[in-house]
Amino acid sequence: MRAQPQASHYVGGAYVEDEAGESFESLYPATGETLATLHAATPAMLERAIEAARRGQAEWAAKSGAERSRVLRRAAELMRERNEELSQIETLDTGKAIQETRVADAASGADCIEYFSALAADMRGAHIQLPNGFAYTRHEPLGICAGIGAWNYPIQIASWKSAPALACGNAMIFKPSEVTPLSALKLAEIYTEAGLPDGVFNVLQGKGELGAALSSHPAIAKVSVTGSVGTGARVMEAASGTTKHVTLELGGKSPILVFADADLDAAVSGAILGNFYSTGQICSNGTRVFVDRSVRAAFVEKLVARTREIRLGNPMDPETHLGPLVSKAQYDKVLEYMALGRQEGATVACGGGAATVSGLESGWFVQPTVFTDVADEMRIASEEIFGPVMCVLDFADEEEVVARANATDFGLAAGIYTRDLSRGHRVASRVQAGTVWVNAYNLTPVEMPFGGVKRSGIGRENGREALSHYGQVKSVYVATGPEDAPY
Repeated sequence: MRAQPQASHYVGGAYVEDEAGESFESLYPATGETLATLHAATPAMLERAIEAARRGQAEWAAKSGAERSRVLRRAAELMRERNEELSQIETLDTGKAIQETRVADAASGADCIEYFSALAADMRGAHIQLPNGFAYTRHEPLGICAGIGAWNYPIQIASWKSAPALACGNAMIFKPSEVTPLSALKLAEIYTEAGLPDGVFNVLQGKGELGAALSSHPAIAKVSVTGSVGTGARVMEAASGTTKHVTLELGGKSPILVFADADLDAAVSGAILGNFYSTGQICSNGTRVFVDRSVRAAFVEKLVARTREIRLGNPMDPETHLGPLVSKAQYDKVLEYMALGRQEGATVACGGGAATVSGLESGWFVQPTVFTDVADEMRIASEEIFGPVMCVLDFADEEEVVARANATDFGLAAGIYTRDLSRGHRVASRVQAGTVWVNAYNLTPVEMPFGGVKRSGIGRENGREALSHYGQVKSVYVATGPEDAPY
């Protein structure tokens, strides 16, 4: 099975190879087979991309918002036309089930690009009337932005970062994860076909060294990263030397709060989506499920019954619910946490180990797992696992559960299940999280800003708020009266 791209990198509107760079492989998680062999970008390739971005950005920024809008809208249309091809590439590269990638990856990326295409045509400043003149503001691009992607949603993340950056008139150099490097190259092709000037969107392959180089390079005005807390801290430190703008969308250990009056079937659905979708490899997953003690037994009974119906299998089969984990390293990590949960004294309500799929015996499959009798201080309840591992905890009252939900360094997301509208709003205001869902979970429409608080990140992606992170405001004062001097 192969998915070899024309070359490793996309710079200046064309594929380019860099054979002097270290080679690495993209593997199919369901079998361990090699999909493609690529080369990491050398410093010379990075400089080539920066020069291409500098030229392209000048041309792109000179266009009107309406012109930029037309190009982005055409890119969204092309993504939708090629959704099946892009979904298959994403499934091969990530191992996620094709039934997911068809609706949640390139499709959501197209929605994002379309949304920001509309905003590109409506960029405006403000007029401020003053006693002896007036002032106005201009919304100007930053210049060259760097995007650093994670391996769980490769083309979606590339779209989330590039769409607002391009709408504002910037250029972008995007580094996908070395684990899932393929679909960003297809996005670059689409942008070129849509009419984006050469050099405005470039893709460089590489590992942590390239991310560090992008974060510290003086020609790059902003870096946006999706990744772990550790990765975000390193990027922020590297960026500090040139005081560049930084957006960090990092990890989480998000809570779901299920109150006694909740619709338990809906709450179970939310817990399943918030733990097992994408084989549990989502930063906002609600992996700490707090259930009111009075309904805990009923909730767990429904949850376990439905979890056991989840179908593991060939990710290219539309009937498969869960594919394998993305890599051998992630597989080993998740199994270690499953073993740790037992050692810490938690009860395995279902799952709890590796899984074998007929015909795909070499794949990195694990069972969707539910732990009960979990205590807050257990590592499975406090550390991000990034796999299909759910912890169910119980609580006695609202004050207690809010305090426990907030007792973490993370603050990416939270879910609340209740029929009490007042409680829903009240608890949403008290939970320390960048996104709170009430009677839903893990829905991220592009119109809604997304990002974290505390160690889960800074800045926002999506929504109009994203534009403020890819532009800068210039104030212009115009005097219309005489200039007075005090001496």
